[in-house]
Amino acid sequence: MSTTSPVTLDDVRDAAAQIKGVAHRTPVLRSRTLDALVGAEVFLKCEYFQRVGAFKFRGAYNAASRLSAGQLERGIAAYSSGNHAQAVALAARELGTTAVILMPEDTPRSKVEATAGYGAEVVTYDRYTGDRVALGEALAEERGLTLIPPYEHPHIMAGQGTAALELLEETGDLGALLAPVGGGGLIAGCATAAKGLCPGIRVIGVEPEAGDDTKRSLEAGTRVSVPVPRTIADGQAADIPGELTFSVNQRLVDEIALVSDEQIRDAMRFAFERLKIVLEPSGASALAALLAGRLGGLPDRIGVIVSGGNVDARRFAELCGAG
Repeated sequence: MSTTSPVTLDDVRDAAAQIKGVAHRTPVLRSRTLDALVGAEVFLKCEYFQRVGAFKFRGAYNAASRLSAGQLERGIAAYSSGNHAQAVALAARELGTTAVILMPEDTPRSKVEATAGYGAEVVTYDRYTGDRVALGEALAEERGLTLIPPYEHPHIMAGQGTAALELLEETGDLGALLAPVGGGGLIAGCATAAKGLCPGIRVIGVEPEAGDDTKRSLEAGTRVSVPVPRTIADGQAADIPGELTFSVNQRLVDEIALVSDEQIRDAMRFAFERLKIVLEPSGASALAALLAGRLGGLPDRIGVIVSGGNVDARRFAELCGAG
């Protein structure tokens, strides 16, 4: 690892080699309708087609596959609102080990069931009163497990950055890259890859209005905490950026756009009706910023990380049925 950054372009390339043949190389989707609405060529990186239905498997497998034989024998722990949980559970299964995952009590049922379905033990907590980092670390220590955090880890960031690496390998230079922001691991890795390959690219993060901790932090020049967000974008319900992720994003992310829950719903409906794809709220937030006109002076060619599709039919209908 570089002494000046927890993740470099070489780290992202190394991660791409590490996950090759295990993680999917997801497709890039185009839509003339979307291009016309936005007034630019838009390239959607379809991470809902990734294993576990989200980009998270990239980082989870990159990190877990580098553990020692002894660490794998003892097992893995993680804390997550859903997609990292599934990713670690599947990575553990692929590597022949076990996983214990700490998840919020209000995690969508489909994500809890999927995590358990991959063979993990699920332990729940109250996200509005409990400190998941402290609880996760205590759980790992008590059981002798190796903790793989959802974003605060160089191998996690490097793994997530392979999404942008693949996108740019396929599209060539882009003028802007949009990615959703929760703890900041996805955009940290993607910004590292994007700026390394296209130094002039504009990297734009997208947060729900209720969880604008990264936007506030970038404006303040230091990490700022907000109340735990109450938003339909459960995968982005972070209250403070990660220390490592913020150190990357402070240098490489050009701006943060905010979207409302209703704008996310609109993007989910558009994706379903016009693109014929199903997105979870967090997975649709970057597309929502584009459709809602939250960004000015856009370039001619734009990449968007469409980060996940883990939403069950009942929840999808509840979110998109009205309006």
